[in-house]
Amino acid sequence: MQEKSTRTPNADRRAMMRKKLMDAARSLFVEKGFAATSTPEIVKSAEVTRGALYHHFEDKEDLFRAVVVAEAKELRQAIEVATKGTIDDPLGTGSKGYFEAMSIQGRAQLLLIDGPAVLGVQEMDQIDAGGGRAALRMGLATATPDLSDEELEAVTKVLSAGYDRAALAIAQGEAAKPYEQAMAALVRATIS
Repeated sequence: MQEKSTRTPNADRRAMMRKKLMDAARSLFVEKGFAATSTPEIVKSAEVTRGALYHHFEDKEDLFRAVVVAEAKELRQAIEVATKGTIDDPLGTGSKGYFEAMSIQGRAQLLLIDGPAVLGVQEMDQIDAGGGRAALRMGLATATPDLSDEELEAVTKVLSAGYDRAALAIAQGEAAKPYEQAMAALVRATIS
């Protein structure tokens, strides 16, 4: 009888290696910023070889992109979890979920400062369209069924910009409550 191998399948090893690199890079990008973080620092922190880095990512920017996309995905998931099963005030609940998710150390910096600076505004807009903005758009579509697609997209982008500015101010040390209340008032005014 053959013994079962305890080796991890290749796909799992690849996923674990990518995660290890992304976790190390995220920490360094948050601590030092993209420009001041070197690939030798990333591989040292991840305890992998430089070859492993370049096997999984084209370059430092590609690794940064993967980190930012993961952050945007986690943000959207946090909003969706917060609003799941909510009937009374899904936009208000989603707003709370957004601010809570954006309070994670370094997330505002990665998504709102370094992301646009490194990847460009257009690419970050595409990433955001699949992140928090997508969750906001779904909530607004339900709350404002009379808006055309163009109007819905415009309202979503304007409110999303407000949310992002509020999250950035909070991340930079301003009190959260006034921003949370201001965004709640803007959303109420928009959907009424």
